[in-house]
Amino acid sequence: MRIFPTAIAMAVALCGATAAFADEDIAARIGASREAIKSFAGALQEQLVSAMTAGGPTAAIEVCKIAAPDIAAEASDERGWHIGRTSLKLRNPANAPDAWELAVLRGFETRKAAGEDPAGIDHAEFVVRDGQRTFRYMKAIGTQPVCTMCHGTGITPEVAAALDALYPEDQARGFEVGDIRGAFSIAQPAP
Repeated sequence: MRIFPTAIAMAVALCGATAAFADEDIAARIGASREAIKSFAGALQEQLVSAMTAGGPTAAIEVCKIAAPDIAAEASDERGWHIGRTSLKLRNPANAPDAWELAVLRGFETRKAAGEDPAGIDHAEFVVRDGQRTFRYMKAIGTQPVCTMCHGTGITPEVAAALDALYPEDQARGFEVGDIRGAFSIAQPAP
Protein backbone atom coordinates (compact mmCIF):
# COMPACT_ATOMS: atom_id res chain seq x y z
CA MET A 1 0.00 0.00 0.00
CA ARG A 2 3.00 2.35 0.33
CA ILE A 3 3.45 2.26 -3.43
CA PHE A 4 0.20 4.13 -4.06
CA PRO A 5 1.12 7.30 -2.08
CA THR A 6 4.62 7.16 -3.58
CA ALA A 7 3.17 6.87 -7.10
CA ILE A 8 0.93 9.86 -6.43
CA ALA A 9 3.86 11.88 -5.12
CA MET A 10 5.92 10.99 -8.19
CA ALA A 11 3.04 11.92 -10.53
CA VAL A 12 2.60 15.28 -8.77
CA ALA A 13 6.36 15.91 -8.97
CA LEU A 14 6.40 15.02 -12.68
CA CYS A 15 3.46 17.34 -13.37
CA GLY A 16 5.30 20.12 -11.57
CA ALA A 17 8.45 19.39 -13.56
CA THR A 18 6.47 19.35 -16.82
CA ALA A 19 4.93 22.72 -15.97
CA ALA A 20 8.39 24.10 -15.16
CA PHE A 21 9.75 22.84 -18.51
CA ALA A 22 6.75 24.37 -20.30
CA ASP A 23 7.35 27.70 -18.53
CA GLU A 24 11.05 27.58 -19.48
CA ASP A 25 10.17 26.68 -23.07
CA ILE A 26 7.66 29.51 -23.45
CA ALA A 27 10.06 31.99 -21.83
CA ALA A 28 12.85 30.91 -24.19
CA ARG A 29 10.54 31.15 -27.20
CA ILE A 30 9.33 34.61 -26.15
CA GLY A 31 12.93 35.74 -25.78
CA ALA A 32 13.88 34.35 -29.19
CA SER A 33 10.78 35.95 -30.75
CA ARG A 34 11.64 39.33 -29.26
CA GLU A 35 15.16 39.07 -30.65
CA ALA A 36 13.84 38.14 -34.10
CA ILE A 37 11.47 41.12 -34.04
CA LYS A 38 14.25 43.43 -32.90
CA SER A 39 16.39 42.26 -35.82
CA PHE A 40 13.54 42.51 -38.35
CA ALA A 41 12.42 45.94 -37.13
CA GLY A 42 16.02 47.18 -37.04
CA ALA A 43 16.72 46.08 -40.62
CA LEU A 44 13.48 47.66 -41.84
CA GLN A 45 14.07 50.88 -39.89
CA GLU A 46 17.59 51.16 -41.29
CA GLN A 47 16.27 51.03 -44.85
CA LEU A 48 13.40 53.41 -44.11
CA VAL A 49 15.68 55.98 -42.47
CA SER A 50 18.06 55.78 -45.42
CA ALA A 51 15.19 56.28 -47.87
CA MET A 52 13.73 59.15 -45.82
CA THR A 53 17.12 60.85 -45.75
CA ALA A 54 17.64 60.42 -49.48
CA GLY A 55 14.14 61.16 -50.77
CA GLY A 56 11.66 61.86 -48.00
CA PRO A 57 8.50 59.96 -47.08
CA THR A 58 7.55 59.04 -50.66
CA ALA A 59 10.89 57.25 -51.07
CA ALA A 60 10.28 55.45 -47.77
CA ILE A 61 6.89 54.24 -49.02
CA GLU A 62 8.56 52.60 -52.03
CA VAL A 63 11.21 50.99 -49.81
CA CYS A 64 8.53 49.71 -47.44
CA LYS A 65 6.57 48.22 -50.35
CA ILE A 66 9.61 46.40 -51.73
CA ALA A 67 11.97 45.86 -48.79
CA ALA A 68 9.62 44.93 -45.93
CA PRO A 69 8.39 41.67 -47.51
CA ASP A 70 11.96 40.73 -48.46
CA ILE A 71 13.27 41.44 -44.96
CA ALA A 72 10.44 39.39 -43.43
CA ALA A 73 11.06 36.50 -45.85
CA GLU A 74 14.80 36.53 -45.12
CA ALA A 75 14.22 36.56 -41.36
CA SER A 76 11.66 33.76 -41.71
CA ASP A 77 13.97 31.61 -43.84
CA GLU A 78 16.91 32.20 -41.50
CA ARG A 79 14.99 30.87 -38.49
CA GLY A 80 12.55 28.44 -40.10
CA TRP A 81 9.64 30.44 -38.67
CA HIS A 82 7.00 32.70 -40.13
CA ILE A 83 7.82 36.34 -39.27
CA GLY A 84 5.65 39.18 -40.47
CA ARG A 85 3.45 42.15 -39.67
CA THR A 86 -0.30 42.55 -39.60
CA SER A 87 -2.88 45.11 -38.56
CA LEU A 88 -6.56 45.82 -38.10
CA LYS A 89 -6.09 48.65 -40.65
CA LEU A 90 -4.07 47.15 -43.49
CA ARG A 91 -1.89 48.89 -45.99
CA ASN A 92 -0.95 45.69 -47.81
CA PRO A 93 -3.76 43.09 -48.12
CA ALA A 94 -1.09 40.36 -48.20
CA ASN A 95 -0.57 41.07 -44.49
CA ALA A 96 -4.19 40.35 -43.51
CA PRO A 97 -4.47 38.77 -40.06
CA ASP A 98 -5.56 35.18 -39.68
CA ALA A 99 -8.27 34.39 -37.11
CA TRP A 100 -5.77 34.01 -34.24
CA GLU A 101 -3.97 37.25 -35.12
CA LEU A 102 -7.28 39.09 -35.45
CA ALA A 103 -8.33 38.02 -31.95
CA VAL A 104 -4.95 39.04 -30.51
CA LEU A 105 -5.04 42.42 -32.27
CA ARG A 106 -8.51 43.09 -30.84
CA GLY A 107 -7.19 42.09 -27.41
CA PHE A 108 -4.30 44.54 -27.84
CA GLU A 109 -6.80 47.35 -28.49
CA THR A 110 -8.73 46.37 -25.36
CA ARG A 111 -5.53 46.39 -23.31
CA LYS A 112 -4.55 49.81 -24.69
CA ALA A 113 -8.03 51.18 -23.93
CA ALA A 114 -7.56 49.94 -20.35
CA GLY A 115 -4.41 52.08 -20.10
CA GLU A 116 -1.63 49.69 -21.05
CA ASP A 117 1.32 51.21 -22.95
CA PRO A 118 1.50 49.77 -26.49
CA ALA A 119 5.30 49.46 -26.11
CA GLY A 120 4.79 46.64 -23.60
CA ILE A 121 1.82 44.87 -25.18
CA ASP A 122 2.50 41.35 -26.44
CA HIS A 123 0.92 37.90 -26.37
CA ALA A 124 2.26 34.35 -26.62
CA GLU A 125 0.75 30.88 -26.57
CA PHE A 126 0.94 27.40 -28.04
CA VAL A 127 -1.81 26.61 -30.55
CA VAL A 128 -2.60 23.95 -33.11
CA ARG A 129 -2.18 25.44 -36.59
CA ASP A 130 -2.73 23.41 -39.73
CA GLY A 131 -2.70 20.26 -37.58
CA GLN A 132 0.70 21.12 -36.01
CA ARG A 133 1.51 22.38 -32.53
CA THR A 134 2.83 25.90 -33.03
CA PHE A 135 4.15 28.66 -30.81
CA ARG A 136 2.53 32.00 -31.71
CA TYR A 137 3.78 35.39 -30.57
CA MET A 138 2.66 38.93 -31.33
CA LYS A 139 4.14 42.27 -30.29
CA ALA A 140 2.21 45.52 -30.73
CA ILE A 141 3.67 48.24 -32.94
CA GLY A 142 3.03 51.64 -31.40
CA THR A 143 2.66 54.68 -33.63
CA GLN A 144 5.65 57.00 -33.26
CA PRO A 145 5.80 60.62 -34.49
CA VAL A 146 7.73 59.66 -37.64
CA CYS A 147 5.06 57.04 -38.49
CA THR A 148 2.43 59.76 -38.85
CA MET A 149 4.08 61.06 -42.03
CA CYS A 150 2.66 58.06 -43.89
CA HIS A 151 0.09 56.69 -41.43
CA GLY A 152 -1.26 59.82 -39.74
CA THR A 153 -4.16 62.18 -40.23
CA GLY A 154 -2.24 65.03 -41.86
CA ILE A 155 -0.25 63.32 -44.60
CA THR A 156 0.86 65.50 -47.49
CA PRO A 157 -0.73 65.30 -50.95
CA GLU A 158 2.52 63.79 -52.34
CA VAL A 159 2.48 61.04 -49.73
CA ALA A 160 -1.23 60.40 -50.31
CA ALA A 161 -0.61 60.12 -54.07
CA ALA A 162 2.28 57.69 -53.55
CA LEU A 163 0.19 55.57 -51.18
CA ASP A 164 -2.76 55.56 -53.57
CA ALA A 165 -0.47 54.44 -56.42
CA LEU A 166 1.34 51.68 -54.50
CA TYR A 167 -1.45 50.59 -52.15
CA PRO A 168 -4.83 51.14 -53.81
CA GLU A 169 -6.62 49.35 -50.92
CA ASP A 170 -4.77 51.27 -48.17
CA GLN A 171 -6.60 51.53 -44.85
CA ALA A 172 -3.54 52.34 -42.69
CA ARG A 173 -4.11 56.06 -42.29
CA GLY A 174 -5.54 58.21 -39.54
CA PHE A 175 -3.27 56.98 -36.74
CA GLU A 176 -2.13 59.25 -33.94
CA VAL A 177 1.00 58.97 -31.83
CA GLY A 178 0.45 56.23 -29.24
CA ASP A 179 -2.08 54.27 -31.30
CA ILE A 180 -1.46 50.59 -32.04
CA ARG A 181 -0.60 50.63 -35.74
CA GLY A 182 -0.37 46.85 -35.99
CA ALA A 183 1.79 44.06 -34.67
CA PHE A 184 4.74 41.85 -35.46
CA SER A 185 3.64 38.24 -35.67
CA ILE A 186 5.70 35.08 -35.31
CA ALA A 187 4.81 31.42 -35.69
CA GLN A 188 7.41 28.85 -34.60
CA PRO A 189 7.07 25.10 -35.12
CA ALA A 190 6.81 23.32 -31.76
CA PRO A 191 7.19 19.63 -30.91
